[in-house]
Amino acid sequence: MNGAGVPLYQAKAEFFRMLGHPVRIRVLELLQDGPLPVRSLLSAIEVEPSALSQQLAVLRRSGIVTATRSGSTVVYELAGGDVAELLSAARRVLSGVLTGRHALLAELREAEAGAGAGAGAGAVRTAGGVPAVDTVGAAS
Repeated sequence: MNGAGVPLYQAKAEFFRMLGHPVRIRVLELLQDGPLPVRSLLSAIEVEPSALSQQLAVLRRSGIVTATRSGSTVVYELAGGDVAELLSAARRVLSGVLTGRHALLAELREAEAGAGAGAGAGAVRTAGGVPAVDTVGAAS
């Protein structure tokens, strides 16, 4: 357990839940290239100012971004380089997941095409009225 009495896995879940909003992720992506004023974030994200303000407040409270005011301009920046690393890792994981899904989709389409040409390896057939993929000879 950590100092607050919350198990580490629960603290991690709360952290990822905090990241679980598209506007927050987009803000973090934009801030990877350096600090930006709110007006730049607004034009890049194209959400209502109140919606952006709400999401920025969540990120600020979490400590993931910091804000500095210069006159009437508020500039946001990432609190540390680890956030950029986390986003990069997320892109790699997502890429792997999507690649796996693409390979499965290609395999299913190939099996479907084989069914149209007749029975054979990779053909789709029905078993009790439910399509079944013939995996005989299919590449894994």
